[in-house]
Formats: sequence, C-alpha cells, structure tokens
Amino acid sequence: MSAATPPVPRPQEPVEPQELFRLGTDADEPCLRADAARNRARLLEAAARLVAERGADGITMEEVAAAARVGKGTVFRRFGDRTGLLTALLDHSEKKFQAAFLSGPAPLGPGAPPVDRLRAFGLAMLRRTADELELQLAAEADAGRRYTVAPRRVLRHHVTVLLREAVPDADCELLAYTLMAQLDPALVHHLVRQCGMPPERLEAAWTDLVDRVTGPAAAR
Repeated sequence: MSAATPPVPRPQEPVEPQELFRLGTDADEPCLRADAARNRARLLEAAARLVAERGADGITMEEVAAAARVGKGTVFRRFGDRTGLLTALLDHSEKKFQAAFLSGPAPLGPGAPPVDRLRAFGLAMLRRTADELELQLAAEADAGRRYTVAPRRVLRHHVTVLLREAVPDADCELLAYTLMAQLDPALVHHLVRQCGMPPERLEAAWTDLVDRVTGPAAAR
C-alpha cells in the first residue's frame, strides 16, 4: 500500500514589496568631492569594459587606471586592491538592477501584473548576466555561502513576493529557488559558452517556465 502524498505546505502570509531586503545605496558611500565621484565612475566604467573584453582574471589595477585616465594610486586609494575593485563593480551593477525591479518602470518595476513582472525579471536577469558573465562568475560565492549572500537573497525574495501574488496556494519559497536555478550564471555560461545555445532560447525557456508554473494566472 502506497504512502499518502504529503500535504502541500501552507503558503506564508504575503510579503509586501517594500519589505524586501535592500542592498546599500549610493548614499552609503562617504561623501565624495565632485572630482573624486567622477573618478570613481570612470574607474567603474573602465573596469566593466575591460572585464567584458578580457574576463575578470585578465585585468590589472594598472590597466584600469590607464583606461580611466587616472593615476594608479587613485585606483588603489579608492578600492584597495583588485578584489575590492571587482566587488565595487558588481555592487554597482546589483544596485542598478535592484532599483530597476523595485522602483523602475513596468513591467520589470511595479505597476504590472505579477506574472508579467516575473517574465520581465527573468529576461532582464538573463540579459544582464550575458553582459557581465565574466564578472558574475568571478564573484560566485563558495558552495556554503551561495544561497546566503545578500544579492542572491534580494533576488530570490523578489521572485518569492511575485509568486505569492500570482500563485498564492503554492509553496512559493521553494518554487522561487527552482525558478532562480534557471538564471544561475554558471548554468548560463555552460549553456551559452560551452553548449553553444543561443541566448534567445534561454529567454524563451524562461517565459515558458513562468507560464507553466503560474498556470491560469498567466492569462490574467
């Protein structure tokens, strides 16, 4: 005699979007003089360009300084070392993306139905990952911290909130892990770089997955 199917866990109470974990904002930075702020922006822009061209392992502080047309000492004073520079670069990208889905225009931002926002979120994540894949891979946390680092928690919590609006009877917390797995930078690298899969196929698969998971909600 087969065992009875365990009951589906009762969903938690919905969490309002304003309760999301938030990364730091630019206001968290010490007040910078106008020239220092410009130098920081130029350094981050130069570092992003070099990482996209050569990968995170292929750049030096000296090269970033030259590309930004500032002295090498400026880079070290501002970021400390290469790891500090790459961390600042990824943090800058995370802040921009978080602002887009928390308060930017719909459908990625507020104002659209939750299913539309889920579709837009995954597509934006995939395109962002494609643009900065080397940086995201270099910043991947070790296995013990992979799901606890602040940026990963922010993104997963946002997906959980949208799922609770779209499919309130589901175990949305675990379902969010399932959906986020398809957006993992290491998987994107494997599928696109190693398997030669076109990014458009990953985007179409995300939309299909969201529609299948949300079921009738997708037609609302």
